[in-house]
Amino acid sequence: MRSIGETARDSGLGVSALRFYDRAGVLVPARVDPVSGYRWYAPEQVEEARVLARLRRAGMPLADIRLVLAGWSGADPDLVRTLLQAHLRRLEQGLSDARDEFSTLRVLLDHRENPMTSLRTGTVRLSVPAPGLAAALDAVRFAAGTDPELPMLGGVLFDLAEGALRVVATDRYRLAVARLGAAGHDGPRVQVVVPSPLADAMRALLTGVGPVRLTVDGDRVTLESGDRQTAGRCLPHDFPDYRRLVHLPSGRRTVVDVPDFRRSLETGPVRPGETDGVPHDLSVLRVADDGTVTVCGDGDDAPDRVAVNRAFLLDALAAGARDRLVLEFGAPTAPLALRRTDDEDTFSLLMPVRLEN
Repeated sequence: MRSIGETARDSGLGVSALRFYDRAGVLVPARVDPVSGYRWYAPEQVEEARVLARLRRAGMPLADIRLVLAGWSGADPDLVRTLLQAHLRRLEQGLSDARDEFSTLRVLLDHRENPMTSLRTGTVRLSVPAPGLAAALDAVRFAAGTDPELPMLGGVLFDLAEGALRVVATDRYRLAVARLGAAGHDGPRVQVVVPSPLADAMRALLTGVGPVRLTVDGDRVTLESGDRQTAGRCLPHDFPDYRRLVHLPSGRRTVVDVPDFRRSLETGPVRPGETDGVPHDLSVLRVADDGTVTVCGDGDDAPDRVAVNRAFLLDALAAGARDRLVLEFGAPTAPLALRRTDDEDTFSLLMPVRLEN
């Protein structure tokens, strides 16, 4: 017999998913301990769990999955083949419909004035404190994207408006924002996306304590520190309007001791997860009424849990660069926020991960 943890590891389904499919009557364990309620699976059920994992990734409806598993070990596989073919036709039709909708959206976009174009023209010069820009880049760099399909996310946004410079990075699953004061520019808003390698070169220059000069000239950006400088072209893409992403519904806030919280994450229980086909570990968190944050184990099915990519959360804790940070929970489907206690304008958002199908 295989434990639920072993079955999860060998099949690619999470423990919570196996519990869900048990309750749904899709994959019922061969034995349930009458005292502890612990689930045990027969060896042949591991193969069924692997089939189930593939069907789930393919987006097959639960009712059809139940029929596929019912016919998987039967002598006549025609039912299974028919169900697979029918689902494939639905996917192909859905893709065709999606292409039509996207074509319409592209036409609508072509007819809209691009508001970002005017934000890249002209020459803008400003002065910012080197330590402030260094801290801002350190706070957001971890969240920059690397997906070649989304080149507009492969850098750091420099957003200058109202005497402040905001630096922003996101890879869709996490978003980081930092703000610092800027002098020398009182004109219209300016936004440029600095490629990640250029942002790293800028960070390497920021070793002093005095001000540095930042110049944006069309699609070129230059950072000067004393007699040293680094420069390069901005990304020729529009960055998404991050301001629409950072307005979260009010949630529960608690201050965490970062070293203790990090140890809890590194040594605490994890659950298997997957994003865009890449496996990773999930940490499941819950905040008690007294503000205590718990890293939940398999037996905790409380409805107010929030699951996040553990590596992303550890990165955000390091980027916060404080021994104490504010951890903000909303609904289980809302982003998790990490904020500095002394600077509400520097924060990270992490997208939650669904625990059950």
